[in-house]
Amino acid sequence: MTNPFDTVSSDDILDGTATDAYFERTERTLEHAGRNPRVVAEVTADQFPTGEFEAFSGVKDVAHLFEGNDVDVDALTEGRLFDGGPVLRIEGNYLEFARFETSLLGFLSQASAFTTKALRARQAAPESLVLSFGARHVHPTITPVVERAGLLAGLDGFSHVAAGQVLGREAGGTMPHALLLCFGRGNQEAAWAAFDEAVGEDVPRVALCDTFTDEKDETLRAAETLGDALDSVRLDTTGSRRGDFRHIVREVRWELDARGYDDVGIFLSGGLTPVELRNLRDVADGFGVGSYVTDADPLDFGLDIIEIDGEPIAKRGKLSGVKEVYRTPDGGHHVGLADRDGPDDGEKLLKPLVRDGEIVREFDIDEAAAQTAADAAKVGFE
Repeated sequence: MTNPFDTVSSDDILDGTATDAYFERTERTLEHAGRNPRVVAEVTADQFPTGEFEAFSGVKDVAHLFEGNDVDVDALTEGRLFDGGPVLRIEGNYLEFARFETSLLGFLSQASAFTTKALRARQAAPESLVLSFGARHVHPTITPVVERAGLLAGLDGFSHVAAGQVLGREAGGTMPHALLLCFGRGNQEAAWAAFDEAVGEDVPRVALCDTFTDEKDETLRAAETLGDALDSVRLDTTGSRRGDFRHIVREVRWELDARGYDDVGIFLSGGLTPVELRNLRDVADGFGVGSYVTDADPLDFGLDIIEIDGEPIAKRGKLSGVKEVYRTPDGGHHVGLADRDGPDDGEKLLKPLVRDGEIVREFDIDEAAAQTAADAAKVGFE
């Protein structure tokens, strides 16, 4: 069956068809001229440190992109924070990888942007439950990229079922406004009770409490309906009606406590940013963050040749010569030439990824998330 969606296939990416036309023409020209030099190329966002750290992601896809091709690739590990200098280095004959540049940069630019924004959300409410709710804002084919980015940043889970199947994680979520609307105004109790009866025992009972009446009214009605089964209430008041959201949440908390529902949590969602998370983290138990992450502008990575046949070379505005990047014990980010001594006690951040076309690294999400958290603490991220 012909693909009914406007997406390219994995085969298109792996055979290099998912590329800009000028790379095909470059290949044809070099082959015509009998030229195929051995080059070193680096991927960078900034040449020098700027003081603005970002999180590196997308490297797993890059590894599979180069698998089976006669190149060596070094890269930062997933979740590493970087600030200038190369994040990835390729060595090989140029025609071995020329046509993959477009996909390579796309893999890194968008995933790293998602991870960076998700990390800002995580840092804004470090002790709270924070879930990724952004799948509805991106093309369905890249939802696993969004959800993986959230996990790398330390988010506690996500909502997208198919992405969970790809990542080997179970998606979470309870009820939308549509469920309450289908039962009709005045029948919220029936909707909450039906949900409780229908879903598995392992699904938290989180009642959405802002569909028809105010949050306090629906919260108390949900508590009376579900009793001890109620785990949390979710407030998702739209931005046009939100008012003083912090006051609303405090009022709901007060009324729950006053009636003995101290163990019922309050979960918030609806266009939240780190600013709101910092303002609400002491009065709410958890958050769903969506568009803040998925609206991330892709990082402006570029790939540039910096050495040909052992000789340093670069276009204007780029730095020639093979480089190393280091993390110093005080959290500093240092960029220097690879054939010179690095800073004392500096850790080299570029690690082997592909050797002679073989992937030499494993990709564990939990380990990468731990690396992200440690790096964020070390460099003082946000």
